[in-house]
Amino acid sequence: METSLRYGGDSKSLRMHAKQRLLIDPDTFLQVHGELDTRYGSPNYFCAMLRRFYNQPQLASSFGLGVQFDKHEKLGYIVRGKMAFPVTSNDSISFNVKGRCEIDKEFKQKRARGGAEFTWSIFNFQKEQDMRFKVGYEINDKVPYVQFRENNWTVNADAKGRWNIRYDL
Repeated sequence: METSLRYGGDSKSLRMHAKQRLLIDPDTFLQVHGELDTRYGSPNYFCAMLRRFYNQPQLASSFGLGVQFDKHEKLGYIVRGKMAFPVTSNDSISFNVKGRCEIDKEFKQKRARGGAEFTWSIFNFQKEQDMRFKVGYEINDKVPYVQFRENNWTVNADAKGRWNIRYDL
């Protein structure tokens, strides 16, 4: 199980996040994840999603379909997809296109999001230290964003001043 602590500038509390992947076949798994809000001491999000990965020599893509529950929207569904196009021969830099759509229980679209980003992964930057930089553009909010990841730490920020920090346990 993967666990992390998360805190964002728009939040007044630390969130505890847990994720478990259950293998169905080499390219498909069931991903279950949820969050506990430490301010209220109650779960604020839960999602179960079937995810499928397609790996081809010049293209890596994934597709996910699932059900989610959060304390505000209640029950809903989610569809997501991502395609990664390698830019360099060693796959250290890639161009990614991603999108997701959240649907309520009456099958009406609630929110759609999409984006494009460049990712630069540096493995063994120093001994036992991996780094990743992302620079992207969120299409629906029309806002650029950045991400910096170093081993267990991740910092995200966008041009509207939103930010969050994650520490993987």
